[in-house]
Amino acid sequence: QSDLEGEAFDKQSAPLITKRIVRPKIYTLVLLLIVYNFDALNPDLFSIGSKDGEIMFRISNIVSAILIFFIARLVIWVSTEIALASYYRRKNVDAGSRYAVNQLLKYFIFTIALLSAIESLGINLTLIWGGAAALLVGIGLGLQQTFNDLTCGFILLFERTVEIDDVVEFDGMIGTVKKIGVRTSLIETRDNITVIVPNSKLVGEYVINWSHYRERSRFRVLVGVAYGTDVEVVRKVLLQAADSHTQIMQRPQPFVQFADFGDSSLNFELHFWSRELMRIENVKSDLRFEIYRLFTENNIEIPFPQRDVWLRKEGN
Repeated sequence: QSDLEGEAFDKQSAPLITKRIVRPKIYTLVLLLIVYNFDALNPDLFSIGSKDGEIMFRISNIVSAILIFFIARLVIWVSTEIALASYYRRKNVDAGSRYAVNQLLKYFIFTIALLSAIESLGINLTLIWGGAAALLVGIGLGLQQTFNDLTCGFILLFERTVEIDDVVEFDGMIGTVKKIGVRTSLIETRDNITVIVPNSKLVGEYVINWSHYRERSRFRVLVGVAYGTDVEVVRKVLLQAADSHTQIMQRPQPFVQFADFGDSSLNFELHFWSRELMRIENVKSDLRFEIYRLFTENNIEIPFPQRDVWLRKEGN
């Protein structure tokens, strides 16, 4: 989180932010302007390249290119950390939307800065595009998957089917999206392992997003009891177990379904809603502990599969 977000940006923190971020940028800008002015006064001294003049760069051109990128970074910082951060706080914009807007703005500004820097060096962009056309075709064939990942990165930022802090499931893995880059995304699993995923997998493959439209989901715990058990008592005990857990929502209320008559048991399903999407297995485990404790208190038997075998002795 930026120093300018939330309550961190106040009158007390302003001098520290100025000293740590703004002041170095001002010093660098002044230094570049000094070099630029020396070059303007001494063009022969501050020039590099061949003597015949075919390839010649003045220091002022190079300084101009550096200044363009420097100003671009400054514009990005002011836009995202001050102007947009203030807007996000007022409108209560979610983290995923903040990240998408900030990234798209960064890519746009840096693209403009790159083109402007090339122009400042005296390089003809038309010649570059013409000569690079054939090269891009060859690179595109060799790096087809990379370009596919790059395209999918922009698709994710525009469509926002997957956002920062979303809990997703794919390839048998469940994790939280920590970063969406241009080519790859970072997902942190339940074991706190960071997985680098190509963006094409998040766009082109089957992905379950547990928190896309809402922060809660419905889950269930299966349990079987012995034949002859009072089913109303089972329902009451299961709901009691759900009510006792702090991570289980009471609205919508949990409910119990009589799922099936099994071979050795009466099968029930306890359905409940929870916002603890990433650690839901811990919630289920706690719930099973509580169910077992309540079953023991109420003399409810959990059966196990068994089979009776009759042996008949044939007479001689």
